[in-house]
Amino acid sequence: MTTPNHIPVLAGDVFQAFADLETPRIVDGTLGLGGHAAMLLDGIAGAEILGIDRDDTALREAAQRLLPYGDRVHLYRGPFSAMADFAAEEGWETVDGILLDLGVSSPQIDTPTRGFSYRFDGPLDMRMDRRLTETAATLLNTESEEELADIFYYYGEERQARRVARAVVRRREERPWARTAEFAELVEQVVGRPKHGPPPATRCFQALRIAVNDELGELDRALVTAVSLLAPGGRLAVISFHSLEDRIVKQFFRHEASPCVCPPDIPVCVCGKVPTLKPITRKPLVATAEERATNSRAASAKLRVAEKLPLPETGKPKSKTKPSR
Repeated sequence: MTTPNHIPVLAGDVFQAFADLETPRIVDGTLGLGGHAAMLLDGIAGAEILGIDRDDTALREAAQRLLPYGDRVHLYRGPFSAMADFAAEEGWETVDGILLDLGVSSPQIDTPTRGFSYRFDGPLDMRMDRRLTETAATLLNTESEEELADIFYYYGEERQARRVARAVVRRREERPWARTAEFAELVEQVVGRPKHGPPPATRCFQALRIAVNDELGELDRALVTAVSLLAPGGRLAVISFHSLEDRIVKQFFRHEASPCVCPPDIPVCVCGKVPTLKPITRKPLVATAEERATNSRAASAKLRVAEKLPLPETGKPKSKTKPSR
């Protein structure tokens, strides 16, 4: 799995998100091969990284890559939603930065035995943490037709989800699902090969991966934890790779930045909500044409950054009307 030339996506933009923090403590919740972490350690004096990953192989590779940084690096295996627990083990009550580079990594995709890609024949696995007992094959062989249709539709945005689910159930009555190639072949038979766009199995493979690893639930939990863990002035940076992830991050940032969620017909705020985040990026940052040409994974990457606001002073209820000038 060693990838010495592995280049993290949107590296320059990620660096700028944290560059002005002084001797920061940064959580890299999706450490991967440690590319972003090494860049931050090299570029920010006194920075410490708490690196988290569910993949034991990636964690071993990252440990070797980050070995020269000594005690500035603290590594943990587990979900990034548990970042507060790992920080507490280091005695960190708050952190100054949090980076989440979502989705599956290139080495995982390029390793056939992990089963993440329709491009290679391998076991239908897709577990980021191989301590999990449920694999993609488990879902295909045990979930009901209705549940499979929901997975393909909501996590893969596959318009022919019901037809695919029906074919999956019919096929498993003959023999259980086991290999990526046979599933990719069935999806293509059902969906057809489009003249333009990604291969037909792309959406269903994404859907199974998200379901196996509870990726959207993990993201929801991690965002809430991140706001609590960040110190005032700290930065939260999230890189997403598909619309489902980006929508969750966008809506979360918008909600946390809002000063009030009361109905519009109530003249004075009674909800007691206070903003916790200030978005730094009005629109998501995307890769340049040069980066897309050299790193295909960057083509769909979107980076959103927000800053933790200081705690507000207590006082009288907020008026919802703008003050007159």
